[in-house]
Amino acid sequence: MLVVVEFSGELRERKQLTAAARLARTAAAVVAGEKDLPGYTASTLNFDASRAEFEELARSAGATIAAILIQRRQKADPFSLVGQGKLEEIVGVVASTNASLVLFDHDLTPSQLRNIEARLPCHVIDRSQLILDIFARHAKTSEGQLQVELAQLEYQLPRLAGRGRAMSQLGGGIGTRGPGETQLETDRRKINLRLDHIKTQLDAVRRIRHQQRQRREAVPVPVVALVGYTNAGKSTLFNALTEAGVLESARMFATLDPKLRQLQLPSRRKILLSDTVGFIRNLPHTLVTSFRATLEEVERAEILLHVQDAASPIREEQKIQVEKVLAELGVSTKPMIQVLNKADLVPAQELAHLSNDCEAIRVSSLQHTGLEKLLNAIDTALVVDPLVETSFRLPQSEGAILASLEGGAIIDEKRFEGNLVFLRARGPASLLDRYRRFHMKPDLSNGRVSAK
Repeated sequence: MLVVVEFSGELRERKQLTAAARLARTAAAVVAGEKDLPGYTASTLNFDASRAEFEELARSAGATIAAILIQRRQKADPFSLVGQGKLEEIVGVVASTNASLVLFDHDLTPSQLRNIEARLPCHVIDRSQLILDIFARHAKTSEGQLQVELAQLEYQLPRLAGRGRAMSQLGGGIGTRGPGETQLETDRRKINLRLDHIKTQLDAVRRIRHQQRQRREAVPVPVVALVGYTNAGKSTLFNALTEAGVLESARMFATLDPKLRQLQLPSRRKILLSDTVGFIRNLPHTLVTSFRATLEEVERAEILLHVQDAASPIREEQKIQVEKVLAELGVSTKPMIQVLNKADLVPAQELAHLSNDCEAIRVSSLQHTGLEKLLNAIDTALVVDPLVETSFRLPQSEGAILASLEGGAIIDEKRFEGNLVFLRARGPASLLDRYRRFHMKPDLSNGRVSAK
């Protein structure tokens, strides 16, 4: 059973986002010389879309939805979040549907969780715990499992007190000290010991990643990271660009462990493309902290590709939520390329308005359209290992060097004179400078180039 709650403050924020989106779209239409915005309504950012997202979260966790209750109120009830009347309704619906679990689309304080569970015959889970459960289901590597367990334990620690009869609060007088308090302290000590152990293991993971990164940086290969809202199609785009064959799934948070693949740009420069975990609104802070080792690739990246679902009715809100997490990671100032994915799912009339966003690149990962334009944009934005043009004069016996230049640079001109090869190449400075001894320099007397 799902309980979806909306407070008036959240509603005002949603309306402000809607107004901002409308202003941006109107400005784009004015620049394009259009008089109206057909197909665009104020429902772009709405409560129904957020509810649908929560339903998809529940399904991603393996739940079968028996009923959905909606509560709108001005502010949260400190006792039960939803108020006594709605809590009575929840009790009745649970009894009639025999629901075994109640999911709240809102974070519950430890006291609210205890009060609600005291009235219900089933388990209660809030939004953060649901997301943590999905992460636990999808974590495959030992590192991912450690990070999920760390987040779960940090979430559970303040919620131990009062959970269950065996851990209920007991009196403070003589003869009232019982096993409840002892069990609580024991559980806290066990969790803290386990937390210390996991953090030690994750520190070892970070050291290994740092060593691997140092080896990579010995040969400068810049990292470009895919970031974006969950289920925006990052893994599908990753596969379309690299043919890596990583898991593509419509389920939320299908990718937890970072993937790195080498990719050659049109300029023949090589980059490492990184696929990362997706973000979501109200992402639990413990997850951001626990996945710091995974998100280090985002922190080290030279360029971020912000992948957005062009067909999503709440794309602008999703974009803002991703930007909030990037700001929390301290990477919001990095060069960023906006990518509108799933363009094939957008109606032609709406697609014309998307083209007004000159900073965004429209792609379809499934149909492999727009990928060349995206690669050219990465090429243009990349300032590390800049492109240079150099003339070479080398013996034909240096076949390995010639093959290296032809494989890693664009050869604009090549001619043979006797046993020498003369060529002009455009490519990354790290490659062309490697063979500096064969460079030619301009001969100012006749306007040609000569051997150094």
